Amino acid sequence: MVIKVFLASSSGSTAIKKKQQDVVAFLEALKVDYTELDIACNEQNRMWMRENVPEEKKPSNGIPLPPQIFNEESYCGDYDTFFDAKEENSVYSFLGLPPPPGSKEALQAEKENIIENGTHAEENPDDSAKHNGDAQGEEEEGHAGDKDEGEDGEADELETSRGEHVAEEEEEEAAEETDEVTEDTEAQQEEEEEQEEEELQELEDQEEQISEEEEEAELEEAEEEAE
Repeated sequence: MVIKVFLASSSGSTAIKKKQQDVVAFLEALKVDYTELDIACNEQNRMWMRENVPEEKKPSNGIPLPPQIFNEESYCGDYDTFFDAKEENSVYSFLGLPPPPGSKEALQAEKENIIENGTHAEENPDDSAKHNGDAQGEEEEGHAGDKDEGEDGEADELETSRGEHVAEEEEEEAAEETDEVTEDTEAQQEEEEEQEEEELQELEDQEEQISEEEEEAELEEAEEEAE
């Protein structure tokens, strides 16, 4: 499965550029394989994106803006739904991908399964009692092997703990990199705004200077005519 991210490389909107950078940076930090498809330089990509975004997900004008995210041909969502999934630790579910073992999303799914299975066990107390009675006899016979199983269990728990720790570190690094990209984008936006203000001020100064020169010329002409 390939994740497709539709972008506009030459977008004049600072907000769209920032959203595109956030999506790409987070996918790279999570080491998710994806493909960038440019709608600014490729008319076919632009038409495909517009045709495959569901009607109920399109804005009122009917033209969806990038970034738009797909899993192969299946629509995942836009930047807002991606951001919500990131906040809820459900990005893999949003992308239609299985979460890696040890990730927050995988641990959350395991907890939900445990709660669900526990609830089912409580709903069938007779079956549980029968199962416990059968298990008691098996426990007496297999008591000699408990020590080895306990050691194997401890090793599995240690390995799982290491995997969880690595996954948490990767997710923290992804969040930090996303924050850095956001800060860089905000700084760049501020610089662009300051540059625009300076250019506007220079243009106003030039216009004012031209106006003064024209007034001086008109005054000189009037004086010459008066003489």
